[in-house]
Amino acid sequence: MNNNAAIPGLTSRMVSVGRRQIFVSELGSGYPVLMLHGGGAGASGLSNYSRNIEALAKQFRVLVVDMPGYGQSTKGVERNDPFGDLASSMLGLFDALQIKAAHVVGNSLGGACALRMALEAPSRVSALVLMGPGGVGTTRGLPTKGLNQLLDYYNGTGPSLEKITRFIREYLVYDGSLVTDAMIAERYQSSIDPQVVAAPPLRRPPSLKAALRMDFTRDARLAQCRVPTLVLWGAADKVNRPSGGEALRQRMPDCDLYLFSKTGHWVQWERAAEFNAVTAGFLACRTPA
Repeated sequence: MNNNAAIPGLTSRMVSVGRRQIFVSELGSGYPVLMLHGGGAGASGLSNYSRNIEALAKQFRVLVVDMPGYGQSTKGVERNDPFGDLASSMLGLFDALQIKAAHVVGNSLGGACALRMALEAPSRVSALVLMGPGGVGTTRGLPTKGLNQLLDYYNGTGPSLEKITRFIREYLVYDGSLVTDAMIAERYQSSIDPQVVAAPPLRRPPSLKAALRMDFTRDARLAQCRVPTLVLWGAADKVNRPSGGEALRQRMPDCDLYLFSKTGHWVQWERAAEFNAVTAGFLACRTPA
């Protein structure tokens, strides 16, 4: 495995999962925690969780991936059921790493993937932490301006530095001035990978049937999902509506909800110290003996 110089002790490697190669970075020991990034243009695991990996690795074996379609992993995601495709791939990663069960942390698209994993294979997900997860009530109203910006990034004139800058500074976080030009430039370069441009991993559903499949509030299994769940949502989220948090709390049998004031869609980055503390505490109390 290759060492990643940005975080001391972090190792990274490719893992074969079916026809895909999944880029996995790892730090720490103990009970495994899989961390799944969001679906914005140019997203990747390490950039998404740069402020969280070391803190959580003090207690857990932290596994940070580039989901299919992103970063260094194999490109291409099934459009008719993207959440199911991603969840199947991540459960396949558990098999490849010989992990029987793990905690799963997911932001936005990663949160939708994590929740779908818990619905498909609840015995393999010990606990969930979801930050502004996608797919919650998405067919019960018009998309937010932020989600439209995300979904339209590759449409029209195609990707541009201006588009991604606007999305990150105006829609992703509460205070855009905190995001450096270097962070935006890195995301932009990832977003214009020719393979990604040819097959963007996150697009509008191709049909009503596909859209309905992507709305967890229409999935009867949600009310039967007893995986302990912590939902963290920025009260000023402009991508996924904060009302989704209450929708999950009402429907899931074991679901706690925490709203962060003056916070956008990127709770784990904007409120990193609090996120790390509450997530570590929640997961520690739900780690199997």
